[in-house]
This record gives sequence, structure tokens and C-alpha cells, in this order.
Amino acid sequence: MGRPKEPEPAKLFMSLIASEEEIFRHGAEDFRSIFGETDTISERFPFDLTDYYTPEMGEPLFRHFMTFGRLIPIPSLPDVKLATNRLEEKYARSDGTRRINIDPGYICLEHVILATTKGYTHRPYLRDGIYADLTLIYRKKSFQPLEWTYPDYRGEAVITLFNQFRGKYLQDLRGRTNRPC
Repeated sequence: MGRPKEPEPAKLFMSLIASEEEIFRHGAEDFRSIFGETDTISERFPFDLTDYYTPEMGEPLFRHFMTFGRLIPIPSLPDVKLATNRLEEKYARSDGTRRINIDPGYICLEHVILATTKGYTHRPYLRDGIYADLTLIYRKKSFQPLEWTYPDYRGEAVITLFNQFRGKYLQDLRGRTNRPC
């Protein structure tokens, strides 16, 4: 019989999509005050594999990924998503349309999970209207996409970036002096 065991804390990351560099900078500042210091901010990636956000946010759209130095307890992901939803509202235009899209998630040794408010067959419900989206799995020494993985998360540059994030996460786990999250 297996014994229940709490998982190791995870590495928090954010994906930020915007068309205005200033909004990205302000959002990044807010993240630091809420989630702690960032340890990585990616290069700027074009967000051009879909026009899903273009009517609401304009174009051209770009994306940055950020990771944080403090590891998080996995069950806190819904709280993180609700906090990022509030930030999206803070930066929205007066008509309610977003100027920034923030997708939080976590990285652990086995996979990458995104938080979403949209349920689907591969998205189990967590709580408070938030679902977990299994986006990448770690197999054969690299993250691998799944049939439902978003096209931009399938790209070689993003897979390489998430493998680097995983390496930093391993260092974080090894460097922990106390076990609580």
C-alpha cells in the first residue's frame, strides 16, 4: 500500500502576452511584489501562431516567460491564477478588454502545468473555478508536447527554455535548506 506524501514544491512561471512593452514592465513589477523576485525573464517571443487575442489586445503581440526564485506549494496554483486574473483586470482598458494576458503555471520534474479557467477533457478541475492544463511532460531527457499542447509551447525554442527552467528548478531543490514550501 502506498503512503500519501506531499509533493515537492514547484517552480512558478508566468507567460505574459501583450502588444505594449510598458504594460509588460508594469505587470512584471506587480509580479515581484506579489510572488517575489524573478530569477529568469525570457527573451521576447513573437506571439503569431494564432490571432485569438488580436481582436482584444491588438497587434503585433509578443510573449515573455518569467520564473520566480521562491518555490510554491502545488495546491496554491488556483490562488496564483486568481491573483493574475485580478492583475489582468487592473491593466484592462475602460471597456474591460485586456491589455495583457497572464498565464501562470508551474514546472516540476515530471511536467509543466498551466492554470486556466476553461475546463476540457485533459484539464482536471482544481478549485475556485480553476483547472490544471497538462501542457508538457518530461520524457527522454526533455520536455515533450502532447496532442493538445498549444502550438507555441511545441516550438523548439520554448521547449529548450522550459528544459533550462527545469535545470534551474533542480538547482533550487538541491539548494533548499528547509523542507517547507
